[in-house]
Amino acid sequence: MRDDEARYEAVTSRDARFDGEFFFAVVTTGIYCRPSCPAVTPKRVNVRFFPSAAAAQAAGFRACRRCRPDAVPGSAEWNVRADLVGRAMRLIGDGVVDREGVGGLAQRLGYSPRQVQRQLTAELGAGPVALARARRAHTARVLLQTTALPVTELAFAAGFASIRQFNDTIREIYAGTPSELRAAAGNGGAAARRTTAAAPRAGAGRRAGAGPRAGAGRPEAVPGHRSAPAGIPLRLAYRGPYAAAEIFDFLQLRAVPGVEETRGPHGERTYRRTLRLTQGSGIAEVDEPAGPRRRRRPPAGLVCPAARGTDGGWLECRLRLTDLRDLSTAVQRLRRLFDLDADPYAVAERLGADPLLGPLVAERPGLRSPGAADPEELAVRTVLGGPPEHAAALVRRYGTPLDAADGGLTHLFPAPGDLTGEEVAEPVRTLCTALADGTLTLDAGADRGAAERALAALPGVGPRAAAYLRMRALGDPDVGTAPGRDQERGAADPTAGPAAWRPWGAYALHHLWRAGLLPAGEMPGAGEVSGTAEVSRAEEVPGTAEAPVYATAGRAG
Repeated sequence: MRDDEARYEAVTSRDARFDGEFFFAVVTTGIYCRPSCPAVTPKRVNVRFFPSAAAAQAAGFRACRRCRPDAVPGSAEWNVRADLVGRAMRLIGDGVVDREGVGGLAQRLGYSPRQVQRQLTAELGAGPVALARARRAHTARVLLQTTALPVTELAFAAGFASIRQFNDTIREIYAGTPSELRAAAGNGGAAARRTTAAAPRAGAGRRAGAGPRAGAGRPEAVPGHRSAPAGIPLRLAYRGPYAAAEIFDFLQLRAVPGVEETRGPHGERTYRRTLRLTQGSGIAEVDEPAGPRRRRRPPAGLVCPAARGTDGGWLECRLRLTDLRDLSTAVQRLRRLFDLDADPYAVAERLGADPLLGPLVAERPGLRSPGAADPEELAVRTVLGGPPEHAAALVRRYGTPLDAADGGLTHLFPAPGDLTGEEVAEPVRTLCTALADGTLTLDAGADRGAAERALAALPGVGPRAAAYLRMRALGDPDVGTAPGRDQERGAADPTAGPAAWRPWGAYALHHLWRAGLLPAGEMPGAGEVSGTAEVSRAEEVPGTAEAPVYATAGRAG
């Protein structure tokens, strides 16, 4: 938003569209909130605004217990921006500062630590350490209120270096001790008891008993029903409308047997997959929302946006990890996979004005652009091509087996280093060699333009596959309308056709795929999308059947 007066108007109207875009603090209470906080609106003279929760915390404000501002969806701005700050925010969200420190973050970005500190502080009011600290505090709160982990074990699992640091941070941000925060969860204690079996013990290297090693001990799911909840229960917040059926269709048709599966009937599905993480591995389960739900405030330990109309919601999720230090990283990867930090209001405003896309946007509000839980895995699957069974054969031969199969989940997808042998067919071997030796980087903070050019230059990849990976593996919403992009951007008429869809070309592409106006799953070439065709009525749009056309693309990715 442009100025503080406009921000205050959003606070006055409790506009959830801006949750995560900015935060406000009340100087008379010492509390900071999200814009949609249901509490009485404070006087303008007592309000200060901050670009991040970390900045509010650094200024001495503590999180509101009513609206839980640390649980809002992330800002869509970081998905759009390809500059230093945008790349840094994506890497911090992926846990790089916790694992490698500020020096490691700066090295990945190609800048000095001082430059990174200066840029982040100038735009967000907080440096990388403070931003990572806010992330650790949120992880600790979730663990306190959803698990029965001993506090000493939980502190290190959340990424804190010492118990004292953990206690001081919790008191400062949440105005209470860890024990008080756990007690305030209400029925969060029941959640903790349900997840006791999933909690790692001190002698087990922080391994979760209900994680991949213990899959055989879980009750078998009844066919057509969701599996019984297990692991750490979470609610993954999103803003605005969310086209859940479409994204579950997309993932179900591309699920690689052994690594992914979808259970349950349409409208009640559970997407499940294995995850290769930094400290260990895990299994994630995400439930498809079963239509409009009766809005209510969930237990305090769970993620919840403002409950107003279509202003947001959440996806029910369960994570079972072999090492709980991977929790926040796993959550961030699922958020990217399900595109939960998107801003559907901004997308609809831009695309809805287009004569071709307007009816499609009105027909499917909140259509998302799925990302990737593992960018390197998606790159291999995309370059391999063909149906998911082709990737499944690769998984069976080179993947890491789980100690015990968990339903249809049996393996972790092979790491790039496992696919560099002479017996691996081209072009997969060349791609994986580049990934393994660092020539090609596809992490959250990768330079998207450089990565796309490097991918396109690899034998057997080409510009269309590279653009697809830029869109999904690197999460760039500003692609999808034509290859070549870096040189061609800005040359076209900015008021018509694909040029007018920027920076939301990826969402435009998904609408065109869904409607059958482009070949399913294929990236268009230059001139293939005119942007001038009109669709007279939404009900006449092809590909709106229960088994959508766009979801049946042949690529394994």
